[in-house]
Amino acid sequence: MKKTIARLCVFGMITLCLAGCSTKTSAYKEGTYNGKAIDNYGGQQNEATARVVIDKDGKIESVYLDTTYTTSDNVVTTKKTLGDDYNMKTYNPSAAGEWYEQVEALEKAIVENQGVDFLELNDEGKTDAVSGCTIAINALVEAVNDALSQAK
Repeated sequence: MKKTIARLCVFGMITLCLAGCSTKTSAYKEGTYNGKAIDNYGGQQNEATARVVIDKDGKIESVYLDTTYTTSDNVVTTKKTLGDDYNMKTYNPSAAGEWYEQVEALEKAIVENQGVDFLELNDEGKTDAVSGCTIAINALVEAVNDALSQAK
């Protein structure tokens, strides 16, 4: 009798494990999703954008982040388009890198962590969770969350 009960318990545990493993669903739906948020950094009202690609397994495959920017000549462009000409390192020599380099570190970290839940932002919208990223990222995170909400 004890052997029968033990066998039933083991069989039940195996069945539950297999059922749990086989019904696991992906976090996101496959596709490309775009999100946006208002970025009020530096006295300008810009738009932070995120493009998130989800693969067939429901995993974040890639993230592309950017922010609109109006130059001193009133030309509307993006910070990534400006690249080194954004001059973050010129005006702030202690910066971890140019804006696009810091954002690339953030993009990589979001893919590695499969989202933004690992990020803790301080009152200035900055985080210590991404090595090489010392800029305010609160609007970028909001744009990623907007894109990911569409992928659910």
